[in-house]
Amino acid sequence: MTYNNINFPHTRMRRMRYNDFSRRLMRENRLSVDDLIYPMFVTEGTNRQEPILSMPGVERFSLDLLLAQADEINTLGIPAIALFPVTPANKKSADAAEAYNPDGLAQRSVRALKKAFPDLGIITDVALDPFTSHGQDGLIDQDGYVINDATIEVLVKQALSHAEAGADIIAPSDMMDGRIGAIRQALEAQNHINTLILAYSAKYASSFYGPFRDAVGSAGNLGKSNKYSYQMDPANSDEAMREIQLDLQEGADMVMVKPGMPYLDIIRRVKEQYGVPTFAYQVSGEYAMIKAASINGWLDEKAVVMESLLAFKRAGSDGILTYYAKSVAQWLQE
Repeated sequence: MTYNNINFPHTRMRRMRYNDFSRRLMRENRLSVDDLIYPMFVTEGTNRQEPILSMPGVERFSLDLLLAQADEINTLGIPAIALFPVTPANKKSADAAEAYNPDGLAQRSVRALKKAFPDLGIITDVALDPFTSHGQDGLIDQDGYVINDATIEVLVKQALSHAEAGADIIAPSDMMDGRIGAIRQALEAQNHINTLILAYSAKYASSFYGPFRDAVGSAGNLGKSNKYSYQMDPANSDEAMREIQLDLQEGADMVMVKPGMPYLDIIRRVKEQYGVPTFAYQVSGEYAMIKAASINGWLDEKAVVMESLLAFKRAGSDGILTYYAKSVAQWLQE
């Protein structure tokens, strides 16, 4: 028999895949609980637990119940949670003043969480869309255009209020130009020298965010408007590299690629080009698709989730925000 491959049969790639032990020995990437960040939604009130219809299995919790959930997260060994407040309609405004209220829901939640679980990492979202009456991530002019520099002034106030409440990581997700440098300078000036900045540097104007906007109550405010003038065009990758470079130069400690699965190529480019801590967000739309398919019996939920998160690791992610974090932590213990 003649073989075109001159290395065959001396080299048989399947040899190492024959046994479980050898497959384990040659495994290049592994997923662990240390890779997980759990996004959580907090709402006003007491003893409130509200299902999010577009995200089966994900719920909004009032602060008292959020603390109970955080206890479970902490026990599972998940390193950090990402906190997203649901702002009542009567506290939303054109100037987003509630965003930096020292007694706001996010600020109160951070203080309570850090008091109860000092070693659990708390990541807070810095953006104005949960607080604006129009649903945009920043202040707008008479034409509905998001005003960059005026928005930064509010974002700085918001970031400082989170740091003063005890947040470990400030995560600006607004995509305003120059906001990382302004926030870093303000944190340093107020002696928050160890407060980390996780910059949503490559946040795309994606159609995968729909269920999240339902969860935080901004979808109705946004209406038929869009965020194309500040979030990134899904067609671009070189632009993402430039955005990330600028945020790193301005003082970001970590960078985020969002969404995750449709943008694995961006994660890989970031890791190869900059070698910095690189995070990815398995966003609400990704979660909803997997969950819906699994509910219908079309996919093996556990197998698909674990495969998808391993793909993030293979692409170069150091940490993954995923609504499956709690489930994955439990699966990893099995």
